[in-house]
Amino acid sequence: MPVRDEQDLVLAVAVARRHYEQNQAKTEIAEALGISRFKVARLLDLAHEAGVVRIEIVEPVADGGLARDLEQAFDLRCCSVVPMPSSAPEVRSEVGRAAARLLGRTLQPGDVLGLPWSRSVYDMVDALETLPQVPIVQLSGALAGVREDSSAVDLVRRAGRIAGGGRQVFFAPLVMPDAAAAQAVRRDPAVRDTLAAADQVTVAMVGVGAWEAGQSTIHDAVDAECRERVREVGVVGESVGACFDGRGRLVSTCLSDRLIALSPDQLRAIDTVIAVSYGQGKVEALRAAMTGDLVNGLVTTQDTAQALLA
Repeated sequence: MPVRDEQDLVLAVAVARRHYEQNQAKTEIAEALGISRFKVARLLDLAHEAGVVRIEIVEPVADGGLARDLEQAFDLRCCSVVPMPSSAPEVRSEVGRAAARLLGRTLQPGDVLGLPWSRSVYDMVDALETLPQVPIVQLSGALAGVREDSSAVDLVRRAGRIAGGGRQVFFAPLVMPDAAAAQAVRRDPAVRDTLAAADQVTVAMVGVGAWEAGQSTIHDAVDAECRERVREVGVVGESVGACFDGRGRLVSTCLSDRLIALSPDQLRAIDTVIAVSYGQGKVEALRAAMTGDLVNGLVTTQDTAQALLA
C-alpha cells in the first residue's frame, strides 16, 4: 500500500471512531482535525470500503422466540418465523420477503444455490433484491398450467440476474405421463447436465407439501389413482417430488420414475435445505421433513410454528 494510502487509512480510523463511537458530527470532526467536512465524508467511505467499519442490521425478535425454539427443537441451522397467521391476506408476500432475507444471510461466497419450482419459492424470488455472486442451478421441471413468468426456468433466470454468478436451466415438465417418457426427457443433454449439476448445490430453497388436496402442487397435478397409490405406501408429504413418510424416511412410489427433478438422494445430500412452507395442513409434513433431516432450515408463520412446537 502506498504511504499516502496508509496515512489516509489511519486518519479514516480516527474519523470513524469520532463519528461512530463518540457521535461527533462531520463538521465537528472537520474542525477538530483541521480538514474539510468533504474530506471527512471521503474518509468515512474509505473506512467502509476497507472493512474498518462494518454495519450489521439486526432485526428485532418479533416472533416471541419461536424461531429460536424451532432451531433447538428440530436442530435447524436457520429459521425465520413471520409474526402473523397463515390466513392473513398479505401472508404470501411477507413469507416471501422473510425467505429472501434469510437466503441473503445464509449464502456465502463459494456456495451454489439450487431452486426448484414451487409457489413459496416463487414468492421468495419475487421479493429478492440482492444476492451474493453465486451460481444457481434449476432443480426441477415446471408444472403444466403455471404462468410462463413463474416457471422453474424463469425463477432461476430472475434470481440469476440478481446474483450475477451464472445459471443452469432446462425446459421440461416436472411430471411426465409415465416412466418411459420421463426417461426419454432425462436423456436430453440440457436436462441431464443440469440435474447432474445438482450434486454441486450447497444451499437449496424448497417448498414442502402435504400429500393432501390443495397442500401439494404435485399431488394436485397427478391422477386420482396415482394419489391413492402414493398414500397407501405411507407418504405424508413431498419436497421437490421426494416423498417421505411420517418419520421423514424417503419412500419410493409409483410417481418417483415420472418426475423430472433432482433425485431424493441428491436432495438429502445438499448441505443446507431451507423449506418455505406454512399452514395447519402442512404441520405433519413439515415435522416429518425436519425430523428426518430432509430439511434443516425453515421459513414459516407464527401459527404454524406454534403447532410444530405443540
